[in-house]
Amino acid sequence: MTTSDAAATPPVTPPAAPADAAAKPAARDPWDLPDVSALVIGVLGGTGDQGRGLAYRFARAGHKVIIGSRAEERAQAAAAELGLGVEGADNAECARRSDAVIVAVPWEGHAKTLQALREELAGKLVIDCVNPLGFDKKGAYALKPEEGSAAEQAAALLPESRVTAAFHHLSAVLLQDPEVAEIDTDVMVLGERRADTDLVQALTARIPGMRGVFAGRLRNAHQVESLVANLISVNRRYKAHAGLRVTDV
Repeated sequence: MTTSDAAATPPVTPPAAPADAAAKPAARDPWDLPDVSALVIGVLGGTGDQGRGLAYRFARAGHKVIIGSRAEERAQAAAAELGLGVEGADNAECARRSDAVIVAVPWEGHAKTLQALREELAGKLVIDCVNPLGFDKKGAYALKPEEGSAAEQAAALLPESRVTAAFHHLSAVLLQDPEVAEIDTDVMVLGERRADTDLVQALTARIPGMRGVFAGRLRNAHQVESLVANLISVNRRYKAHAGLRVTDV
């Protein structure tokens, strides 16, 4: 090849990199959670032990909290006992005025309560913490709702709400004890949308000692709800208020 021939040969252009070889965005930090300090929290079933305990802890963390009950007078009486600016209202008013609504009603009234509040809970972040349990002389045992779990029942009854599940494994005794500054436990958080479960995890972290850990979609809620029966057995045997910790995360 002559010098003139070489000069006439066009340079070889390397092939373009495939589209999938482009730099991918960095994975999101699972502990980078939103600021939820301004959320108003409603607690349906807030006159019961679990609901009252959660209401107390969130009010103590600085949230505006509204306790809901079928009877407004009972809700107002429970709120007055808690203090910390907690208000009481009937369930419908509680749902309307809250940004995030915790469902802490007895399992027997779960479906009926949510059916009646479908309109008020539309668009709301709903956090179901109900555990379907039965009791006999052998102790507590798990029930399996037709929908699969209490959380899935809530999602079926509230198609316009953002249903999540959390706070199943907390001791009502510890929640209500003003002498307990921190509650050393993890909270399993389930839901269909990451934005919603991130909010619930962030709310969990507002209670000192607690950490919210994503544990799957709502189809996995049954085993989380059922584990409470095991914890009841642990607590009875060891005279404890057992919680859970997830290691290596």
